[in-house]
Amino acid sequence: MRYKVFGRHTGLRVSELALGTGNFGTGWGHGAERDEAKKIFDGYVEAGGNFLDTANGYQAGQSEVLLGEFIAAERDRFVVATKYTLGTTPAAGISHTGNNRKNMIRSVEESLKRLKTDHIDLFWAHISDCLTPMEEIVRGFDDLVRSGKITYGGLSNFPAWRIARADTLAEVRGQARIAGIQVEYSLVERSADRELLPMAEALGLGITAWSPLGGGFLTGKYRNAGGDNRASKLGMLVHAETSARETAIIDTLLAVAAEQGATPTHIAIAWLRYKAARSTTGLIPILGSRTREQFDATLGALQVTLSAEQVARLDSASAIALGVPHEQVTESFERLNGGQQLDVPLIPVA
Repeated sequence: MRYKVFGRHTGLRVSELALGTGNFGTGWGHGAERDEAKKIFDGYVEAGGNFLDTANGYQAGQSEVLLGEFIAAERDRFVVATKYTLGTTPAAGISHTGNNRKNMIRSVEESLKRLKTDHIDLFWAHISDCLTPMEEIVRGFDDLVRSGKITYGGLSNFPAWRIARADTLAEVRGQARIAGIQVEYSLVERSADRELLPMAEALGLGITAWSPLGGGFLTGKYRNAGGDNRASKLGMLVHAETSARETAIIDTLLAVAAEQGATPTHIAIAWLRYKAARSTTGLIPILGSRTREQFDATLGALQVTLSAEQVARLDSASAIALGVPHEQVTESFERLNGGQQLDVPLIPVA
């Protein structure tokens, strides 16, 4: 496995694939028992991975507990990321949720205990609560960095304008900069192409992509859905073949997979790796396998190299409308430059 520097605000070196541990535990009624979770973890480490992603609410806290056990012998070998905002269990009540400073401080202390560590390398606000001012979040991250309890702060599932405001506030106030963003991104979910990814490139934020297989949709297995799978058990965060676009994506995936002698899973991850190689800040897919067999099958993507023609077909099948003002800007690019053809790429600028 290769390594990347996470964004332009850090010198943090992380593996090109992160391991998501949302399936570590069975607190949601669907996941991996301790022994299976350890097999997945061991497989990731054997492959050279060092970037581990969890959250206080994953499997009602079980994910952090198991991960803390697994990393204990070599804690400093790993980059450990966890999250706060949604609470550990619904029964905890409203004071245990939100982006606010009270919840942030309490959550980091509880996560440190479950992870059995004295610091968290990357601490994410899990999702925007639409209430807490960005000044409060940025100040909270900065205090935690200065205290040594976290090394970096990041924003997961936030709109682009709030992320940009947070990073600007941190920059002008001399506070700890926002290290990166976490967002759903895959062939089937490309909404981040509109604002989030160009923003991250322009501002130098690292990018982690959750659900790189669309909750299993991009494996192709849900065309014959049923039985023991995420769609039937967890029942959320899973895409479905409900339009011509989804059908085109799966058809193209299967065709490219046949050409490569690979699986649709390999092609979906290889497409993200192709995009990551052209990113200035690093785009890191988060693998969220439930079994060691699934993990091993996914890891084969590291052996696949897509041609530019294959990427173009996948891009075309999965493309989304960028909408206003992006399409107008692209259409007007020549006119804006006096009718001259400029031999420069259209890149995001801050």
